[in-house]
Amino acid sequence: MALALIVLLPLSLFWLPLVGRRFGRHGAAATAGAITLAALAALGVAARAGLTGPVQIVRLDWMPRLGLSLSLRLDGLSFLFCALVLGIGALVVLYARYYLAEDDRRDRFFAFLLLFMGAMLGLVTAENLLALVVLWELTSVSSFLLVAFKHRQPEARRGARRALSVTGLGGLALLGGVLLLGQIVGDYTLTTVLASRDVIVAHPRYPYALALVLLGVFTKSAQVPFHFWLPGAMAAPTPASAYLHSATMVKAGIFLLVRLWPALSGTDLWLWSVGGLGLTTMVFGAVVALFQHDVKGLLAYSTISHLGLIATLFGLNTEMAVVAGLFHIINHACFKASLFMAAGVIDHGTGTRDMRRLGGLARSMRSTAILTTVAAAAMAGLPPLNGFLSKEMFFKEAVEVGASAAQPWLVPAVATLGGAFSVAYSIRLVWDVFYRPATGALDHDALHLPPVGMQAPIALLVAVCIAVGVAPGLVVEPLLLDVARSVLRAQTPEVHLHLWHGFNLPLLMSGIAVAGGVLLARSRHGLSEVGRGLPDLPAGADAFNATLGAMFRFARWFSVTLNRHELVGYVVPVVLSVLVVGTLPFYASSWSGLSGPLPVSPAPAALIAFVALLGLGAVATLRFHRRRILALITLSLSGLGSTLVFVELSAPDLALTQLSVEVATTVLMLLALNFLPAESPREVTLPRVVRDASLALLFGLAMAGGMYAVLTRPFTTIADFYVATSKSHGGGTNIVNVILVDYRGFDTMGEVTVLGVAALAVAAMLHDTRIPRPRASGEGRAWSPDRHPFLLRIMSRPLLPLLLLVAMYILLRGHNLPGGGFIAGLVVGVALILQFLAGGLDFAASRLRFSFVAAIAIGLLVALLTGLGAILFRTPFLTSTFGHVHLGPLEFELASAMAFDLGVFITVVAVLLTILTRLGRVGVEPTERSDA
Repeated sequence: MALALIVLLPLSLFWLPLVGRRFGRHGAAATAGAITLAALAALGVAARAGLTGPVQIVRLDWMPRLGLSLSLRLDGLSFLFCALVLGIGALVVLYARYYLAEDDRRDRFFAFLLLFMGAMLGLVTAENLLALVVLWELTSVSSFLLVAFKHRQPEARRGARRALSVTGLGGLALLGGVLLLGQIVGDYTLTTVLASRDVIVAHPRYPYALALVLLGVFTKSAQVPFHFWLPGAMAAPTPASAYLHSATMVKAGIFLLVRLWPALSGTDLWLWSVGGLGLTTMVFGAVVALFQHDVKGLLAYSTISHLGLIATLFGLNTEMAVVAGLFHIINHACFKASLFMAAGVIDHGTGTRDMRRLGGLARSMRSTAILTTVAAAAMAGLPPLNGFLSKEMFFKEAVEVGASAAQPWLVPAVATLGGAFSVAYSIRLVWDVFYRPATGALDHDALHLPPVGMQAPIALLVAVCIAVGVAPGLVVEPLLLDVARSVLRAQTPEVHLHLWHGFNLPLLMSGIAVAGGVLLARSRHGLSEVGRGLPDLPAGADAFNATLGAMFRFARWFSVTLNRHELVGYVVPVVLSVLVVGTLPFYASSWSGLSGPLPVSPAPAALIAFVALLGLGAVATLRFHRRRILALITLSLSGLGSTLVFVELSAPDLALTQLSVEVATTVLMLLALNFLPAESPREVTLPRVVRDASLALLFGLAMAGGMYAVLTRPFTTIADFYVATSKSHGGGTNIVNVILVDYRGFDTMGEVTVLGVAALAVAAMLHDTRIPRPRASGEGRAWSPDRHPFLLRIMSRPLLPLLLLVAMYILLRGHNLPGGGFIAGLVVGVALILQFLAGGLDFAASRLRFSFVAAIAIGLLVALLTGLGAILFRTPFLTSTFGHVHLGPLEFELASAMAFDLGVFITVVAVLLTILTRLGRVGVEPTERSDA
C-alpha cells in the first residue's frame, strides 16, 4: 500500500494546490509541500522492508490478456530515483514559495509541479513496460506545462513546443522498442525482460529494438544531436529548471538507460552507440557551456555535458562503470539543483542573468557567493567534494576501457578534455558573477537580498556535496551498493569510496584537467575569436526548424488541395481509400471465390418490405436533395426502415436506440437547417454526376459483395459464449446490455468519451458564432410571430414527467430487458428537447440550472470510477460484479455495471443538451447583429 501511495499521492492530488490558495497566499505551497512530504514518508515506510531482499512488486491487473497492468516495483534503483524526485522536489517547493511573485499564479505552478512529480515517480517505479511508456509521455506533457508556464512570453511557448516535439517523437520510438522487446521475450514485465538478456541479444531484432529504445533515451536525456531542446527549456521558471535538470525529465532518459542495462548492454553495438555518443555529448556540452553568457544557459549546457558523462559510463559495459554512473547521478543532482537555485537568487536579486553585466556580487551577496563557489567546485570535480570522487571513478574506467582499444590513449584523452572544459566553465561562472571587478552596470546598493527560504535549500544541498566528499563511506556508500546490486543483478564489485587513493593515473588526469581548465578559462576570449572565424556547423535546432517548416508547408499544400469549400472534397478521398483497402484482399485470391459453400437463406417478406422502405428513403433523399427540409423528411424514412429491420431481426435494443437517435438528430438538423437556404445551389456538371454515380455504384457493389461473401461462408461466433454466460458471469439476461457494460465495457467507455469530446468540440466551435435568424421561409412566407405555440406548451408539460418515468424504467431494467443507459439517455434527451422547442431556450435553461459541459465530465467520471473501483478489489479494470438482495419477501439484483450505465446515461443526456443549446443560441435577431 505504501508503494502505491508514493505515486498516487502527487499524481491524484496534483489539483489540490488550486484549492489550497484559498487558505492564504502561501496555501498552495503548503499544500504541495505536505503532499510531497507525505509521499516521502510513504517511501520511507516502503523501504523499511529492505532494498537488499526480494524486489517489492504491487500488481493491479488492467487488461491481463493484453499484458497491461498497473504494476509498481521498488528496488534499489527505483528507491534512489524516488528519493531524488521527492527530496529535491520538497526543496524546490520551499524555494519556489519564496521565488515566485504574487502574480505568478503559484497555485497553477504547484499543480503542474505535482503532476510532473507524480509522472516521474510512476515512471521510475513502473514494473510494466507499457505503463512505463504512458508515464514517459506524461512527463513530457507535464514538463511542457512547466516550461510554458509563462505562456505570454514567445520564448516560453517556443521552448515548450520544441521540448514536447523532440521528447514526444522519442517517446514514439520508445513505444516501438518496447513492443519489440515484449515480442522477443513474450512479456512486458520488467522482471521477465531483465532476466532475458541472452534471448534478447541473440534475437535478430535486437539491433532494431536497441535503436528504438536508445532514440527515446537520447531525446529525453538531451544527447547530441537531440540536445537543442534543453537550452530552450530554460524559459521555465527557475524552480522548474532546477527540478528538470537535477532529478527529473532529463534524468528520466538516464533512468531508462540504467533500468534496461541488464537486458541490452554487453555488446559492441551498445558500447559504440551509448559510450561513443555519450563522450561526444560530454565534450560538446562542456565546450559550448564555456561560451554562454546567460547563467542558466551555461548551467543548461553543463547539464548536457554531465548527462553525456553519465551515459558514457553506462556505455562502457563494465560493472565498476555502472557503479560510477550511479554515483555521479546522485552527485550531479545535488550540485546542479543548488546551482540552478543560486542562479535564481542572482536573477531575483539583480534582475539579470547576463554574466557580461554581472560582477563583484561577492561583496553584496556573500552567502550566495560562498554556496555557489562550493557547488561549482563540486561540478568541476575538485576535492574534497562529491564531484571529485565520481570524476576519479570515471577517469579510472576510461583508462581501463581504453587499454583494450586500438588507440589506448583516445578515451582517456577525450575524458580529460571534457574534464578540463568542465573546470573552465565552472571557473567562469564563479569569477564572472562574484569575483570579477564590478562592471558598473548594476547598483549594488539596490540589490534585493534573498530570503532565508531561498538560501536554505541551496545550503542543504551544498552540505550534502561536502559530506559525501569528506565521508563517502559513511554517507553514501551503503546506499550506492544497494542500488548497484539491484542494477547488476549479481554480487556487486568491491567498492570502497575514499577521497585519497594515492598517486595514480586518474589523479594525474585530474591534475591535467584542472590546469587545462584554468588555461582555458583565462584564454576564453581568444578562443571565442578563433571560433568566430570558423564556418558555422549545422545545428540540431536548425534541422528541427527546417523539418518543422517543411511539414507546415506540406500541410498547407495538402489543406489547400483538399479543401475546396465543399463536402465532396472530403468525401471522395475517404470513399476511394475505403474502396482500395477493402478490395485489396480480393487480389490475393480469385474473384471467383467470392461465393462461399453455404446457400443464401430466403428473407421474410416483412424484412424485404422494410429494406425496401429503407432504400426508398435513400432514393427519395437523392431525388429531393436540393430541397433540404424535404430531403431531411425523406431521409427519416431510411431511419424508420432501419428501425423496423431491427424489430424484424429481434433486436429491440437496437430498434429503440435507432428510433431515439432519429428523433434527436432530426430536431438538431432542423435547428441547423434553420440558418441555411431552403435549397442548395444548382452547380451540377456532367463530369461530377459521372464521378459521383461511379463512386456510389462501386461502393455499393463492394459492400454488397463483401456481405455476400461473409453470409455464404461458415464462421465461428462468440455469440454462443455470450448467450451461455450472460446470466452467470454478467448477472443479466439482456445479452446486449451485458456486452456493452461488462464484456466490452472498455469499448463503450471509449464511445461515450468520443461523444463527449464531439459535444465539447461543437460547443467550442459555436461559442462565439452568431447568425441572424431568417424572417421568412424559403418560399417567402413570414414566420409566425408565435414561436412557441400555446397548445404545444400545454401539451408538452405533462409529457415531461411521463417521459422521465419511462426513461428511468428503461434505465433500471436494462440489465435484464431491452433498455440501458444509452437508450434512457436518448429518451430523456428527447423529452428535454421537446421542452426547449415548446418553451424556448430561456424557459428551459432557467429550469435546468447546471452546466451541461460539466455534466459530460461528471458522466465520464462516474464511468471511469466504476472501472477504477474494480482495481481496488484487485480485479481488471471495469470488471463488474453482481448479487441478489433479500428483504423479506422481496428479492432484487444489484450489479456494479449499473453505476457504469448511469455514467453513460448522464453523458448522453449532457451531450444532447450541449449540442442543442449551442445550436439554439447561434441565431440572433437581425437587430441584434451589431451586438453579436
